[in-house]
Amino acid sequence: MNSESSNSVRTLQKPPRSLKASLLPGNLLHHHNRLPLGGRGNTLHAEKRFWSQLCNVTAGSGHADEMFTLTEVASLNDIQPTYRILKPWWDVLMDYLGFVMLMIAIFAGTMQLTKDHVACLPFLDETNKTSSLHTTPSPAETSTLPLGTVPVATRDIPDTAVQDISVGAEPRPKGRKTNLDYQQYIFVNQMCYHVALPWYSKYFPYLVLIHTIVLMVSSNFWFKYPKTSSKIEHFVSILGRCFESPWTTKALSETACEDSEENKQRIIAGQFGPKQLSTDSQEDRSSSSQPLLGNNTMRFSAEKIFPEGPSMTILDKKDGEQAKALFEKVRTFRAHVEDSDFIYKLYVTQTFIKAIKLIVILGYTSTFAAHINFSHTCEPKIEYLTGYDRFFCTHNMAFMLRKLLFTFMAIIGLYCLVCLYALFWLFRRPLKEYSFEKVREESSFSDIPDVKNDFAFLLHMVDQYDQLHSKRFGIFLSEVSENKLREISLNHEWTLEKLRQHVTSNAQDKQELHLFMLSGLPNAVFDLTELEVLKLELIPEVRISAKLSQMTNLQELHLYNCPAKVEQTGFSFLRDHLRCLHVKFTDIEEIPPWVYLLRSLRELYLTGSLNSEHNKMISLESLKDLRQLKMLYLKCNLNKIPTNLTDLSPHLVKLVVNNDGTKLLVLNSLKKMTSLRELELHHCDLERIPHAIFSLTNLQDLDFKSNNIRTIEEVISFQHLKRLTCLKLWHNKIVSIPSNINQVKNLEALYLSYNKLETIPAALFYLPKLRHLDLGYNAVSLIPVEVGLLQSLQHFDITGNKVEVLPKQLFKCTKLKVLCVGNNSISVLPEFIGQLTQLIQLDVKGNCLDHLPYQLSQCHHLHKSFFNVEDHLFDTLPRELRECMTEAPTV
Repeated sequence: MNSESSNSVRTLQKPPRSLKASLLPGNLLHHHNRLPLGGRGNTLHAEKRFWSQLCNVTAGSGHADEMFTLTEVASLNDIQPTYRILKPWWDVLMDYLGFVMLMIAIFAGTMQLTKDHVACLPFLDETNKTSSLHTTPSPAETSTLPLGTVPVATRDIPDTAVQDISVGAEPRPKGRKTNLDYQQYIFVNQMCYHVALPWYSKYFPYLVLIHTIVLMVSSNFWFKYPKTSSKIEHFVSILGRCFESPWTTKALSETACEDSEENKQRIIAGQFGPKQLSTDSQEDRSSSSQPLLGNNTMRFSAEKIFPEGPSMTILDKKDGEQAKALFEKVRTFRAHVEDSDFIYKLYVTQTFIKAIKLIVILGYTSTFAAHINFSHTCEPKIEYLTGYDRFFCTHNMAFMLRKLLFTFMAIIGLYCLVCLYALFWLFRRPLKEYSFEKVREESSFSDIPDVKNDFAFLLHMVDQYDQLHSKRFGIFLSEVSENKLREISLNHEWTLEKLRQHVTSNAQDKQELHLFMLSGLPNAVFDLTELEVLKLELIPEVRISAKLSQMTNLQELHLYNCPAKVEQTGFSFLRDHLRCLHVKFTDIEEIPPWVYLLRSLRELYLTGSLNSEHNKMISLESLKDLRQLKMLYLKCNLNKIPTNLTDLSPHLVKLVVNNDGTKLLVLNSLKKMTSLRELELHHCDLERIPHAIFSLTNLQDLDFKSNNIRTIEEVISFQHLKRLTCLKLWHNKIVSIPSNINQVKNLEALYLSYNKLETIPAALFYLPKLRHLDLGYNAVSLIPVEVGLLQSLQHFDITGNKVEVLPKQLFKCTKLKVLCVGNNSISVLPEFIGQLTQLIQLDVKGNCLDHLPYQLSQCHHLHKSFFNVEDHLFDTLPRELRECMTEAPTV
């Protein structure tokens, strides 16, 4: 019996292939060949192929027919290396845990491929033993039975408990001898593998692999979701370029330089007080100033600027262009991302789903862990084949599988804790807001704005990787940084030679430079020492450095929509040398505060829009420090003349108010400005001449251009203005001239063009000092003969009326130098025109003339260029006269 057992064991261990074939009878061999169709053969074959491919790929020897590669699985773990800056430490730890789980799945699959077997032996009970003692056939009978045939007497024996084999005792044979051979044991093992072994033991490697892949996909889902992938990719790309940009390093290094230069370089900007700009004079130290139309007292605020030096100009042009492009990209990206929080919500959702999934995995895995055992009882229902219906099986991989399972549960538990920490971090602090407060404190870029929503969340994620990224990225959110970059690029482009090419001579024969729509003020401008007039228009930020003191000839400055900041030394130069300043603004706050402290300023032009809310706060008290100011021009939309304007009355000589069509209601403040010599009220929608002006006894020139004046009955009051010499009432709706106009004895110039006059009173020509009379573009049809009384008349214009005849008395005004009678209905130009020997300019075009008088030859100063007449009429003149007019010198 011992020899048979040992032979059987040897046979079970590894029989020769020929022996296996010889031991199988025909019917059993046929059954064995069919086993793979429904037994474990197909399953083992599929498992071997799957795990061998997975292991081959791990070893670097994948095959063409493999289902997927580890490279593809790894791509789920780390989609792009550049995304690492958006992975906080918990995401990185999760990736490593996922990789360990993947290795567990591969190891378990490999173990299952090589060692996952069950070995089964039949249960032998007491009933089988008793029956076998009485019914055991003789060896001769047994030998005649076919291999695998079960004796009839043993088929109906019931099962009993397992009989223990005593250690040390001689084992006694139990049951009926059935000739159970190797192939039958294989069959039994395969059947019991599917019947008795728990499903979790068989599919554990696949579950671990599936869970790992799902968790890897979940961890990186927000990188690939259509609504977030483009934003994240764009953000990572911009952030990388901002981090590596030479401009970022340069700006931060300049900040370090500024900290050391803080007490040396300062800009006068914002609202500031006179104490910081005071000189040694006591009056400057005691002067207080207030911005125009502001109710807050001005104070100085020392604002740091970029230190000037060689380092500020050392920047490669290509790097500068790339940095400017980055500023534009950051601005566009911020506008596109900051209006939603979808990325934040998606990340929170995927983290929450992972946490729920991990809890579920941990729960059901711990339940099935108890089912993994070494021994199992199997009842495969194959008694009719083997003679036994109950088997005792051992699972040789159970021990290792339990170890792997507990390891997997530990990793899942750690994974779950990390996930819960991520959720705690997501809800513990407001991730939809991000402040660059620390960056603003550590650098000179105090204008870096705070961001919100998805933009803020992405920056919070970057901070988990390295806060230096956010610090360097903040440089490209700063307008100060962008403006400085533009300044450096501008200095490369606008050299001293190029600026000299743009210097011209204006109408006053002054050297003038006009810069339009540049990104800043080139430094080379301050090297143009011969410049007298500097015009700056639509330049977003003008910085006037100390080098301005080199421009000793500069007296006139124009700032058209150009917020300007000036250094202390530059301001001192402007305060002592600037004579004329033009400021055009959209908002009153755009007026540089240092304007109100230019004590040497003679002329100030302020052009901008002021609404009714500002009118309640109008105050020109700041201008009282402009002790040399003689001329003030205000083009705005005031409702009243500011009361504090009287502070300028002791020294203001000329006041111009262009109200752009807004009705000027209150002018009482004008009464106190007795020193005014010239007053112009344009586009103020005045319907009558205001009485307040009749108190201006020193007034010499009065202009009411482009108003809505219909009558000038108040003209009698002009006799109180003893010094009034020029009255301009043009571009109004005046229909008649009062007869008492002759009371204004000192009037020398009268402008009544572009009105609705039909007649001219004779009293008008009793103004003995009248030298300039403009009646153009009215509806006058007759010129009174009294016009000859104006012996001082030098300029007479009646263009665009309905005059048919020029009275001969007109030509008694022998001092006439300009005569304009064009666009009338004159048919004959009198020959008396020869009496106007001082005539310089003559306009007769647009009349009904058919010839010109020869007496024009007596007008020796008349030149062809100042003779406005049709060409065919000019050709009617004698040739000698035409040549004389053409060659006559201009006077």
